[in-house]
Amino acid sequence: MKKILFPTDFSEAATNSFVHALEFAKIVNGELILLHTFELPIYDNQFVPVNYNLVFDSLQLTEFDMFKEEIPKLHAIAEARKLGHIRMSHRLMDGSLLYNIKKAITEEKIDFIVMGTSGSTGWEAFFLGSNTGNVLAAVDVPVLSVPLGSKFNKIETIGFTTRYRDKDKKALKEVLKIAKKTHAKINCLYVRTNKSDVSPSTIKQWEEEFVGEPIQFSIIPSDDVQDTIADFILFKGIDVLAMLTYKRNFFVELFKPSLTQKFSNKLHIPVLAMHE
Repeated sequence: MKKILFPTDFSEAATNSFVHALEFAKIVNGELILLHTFELPIYDNQFVPVNYNLVFDSLQLTEFDMFKEEIPKLHAIAEARKLGHIRMSHRLMDGSLLYNIKKAITEEKIDFIVMGTSGSTGWEAFFLGSNTGNVLAAVDVPVLSVPLGSKFNKIETIGFTTRYRDKDKKALKEVLKIAKKTHAKINCLYVRTNKSDVSPSTIKQWEEEFVGEPIQFSIIPSDDVQDTIADFILFKGIDVLAMLTYKRNFFVELFKPSLTQKFSNKLHIPVLAMHE
């Protein structure tokens, strides 16, 4: 059984992504570990208040009470979607979000992370320094990021970008496992730029290796990689985009405001970021 870490601050973005986490757990036969973290204030030793322990105890109790109130709401969402059978456990940890996520990954042997994003389009906040963006850059397990405007739809088409490298093939095989469990097809995109150096024999070898699998390979010549991927998402009806985490700036450009405005809500799909 796969273990999926779901960090939540019980915000609207987090609650929206919880539905995706539930459905993803169903697909991969996984269990959810719900993580809520909070940071206690740091006091200068010279100015420690007399009721120092009381302050900390009060803050911890407040967080615990909120945790107790919010968790049943998530269980109710699961029951309403007939996913109450999904196994869930809970962790309430003090300290920084990133530190506790990395700690939970190690202690719980996490396979995936599902996180919500927020912001005017969702994407800017994710890739421009938000908690989700920080997590993406710091962990070595796949991260499914879910923008606030993304409502869960049955996954029928998964997009996958490639540069026909061995590490891409390994990632594609992992995506294929997910696709088969949800009976989805994969549209694999290679954007051939003027600097592309992939040989026809490599492309042919890939096509032969995956013959008979629900994978369609598309090769589009263009020097505007971001625009091409955006068009690909829109016109191929992509439900989830899977891609290796190349340079962070690549993601920033891909989902910059001009593109998200150009395609309105069409780009509000989850992205499964897989690590090289």
